[in-house]
Amino acid sequence: MRNQPALQTSTGAIWLGLGTVMTIIVLAVLGALLTVHTVISALGMALVVVLFVALVVTRFVTPPGRRRLTTMASLFGAIAFVGLATVFVVSSIPAESLG
Repeated sequence: MRNQPALQTSTGAIWLGLGTVMTIIVLAVLGALLTVHTVISALGMALVVVLFVALVVTRFVTPPGRRRLTTMASLFGAIAFVGLATVFVVSSIPAESLG
């Protein structure tokens, strides 16, 4: 499990590419949820953007190696988690409290 090129010898470009795609998808979904609950959706969007910026900064600031790749993979996972958690929170709010 630990002997994976994406976590051993990669340049980090794969995490940057996947992070960009994931960020676009999450922002599109949360953007659609702005009409349901503006504050929670906007907070989720802001956190996703911050995590993506951290992903980009990590790629260009941290020296090549396992540490950089593990950090980038963790930030990618955090983007997905924040998106999923935000969708879950917004969808769990009862409809009666929205109107």
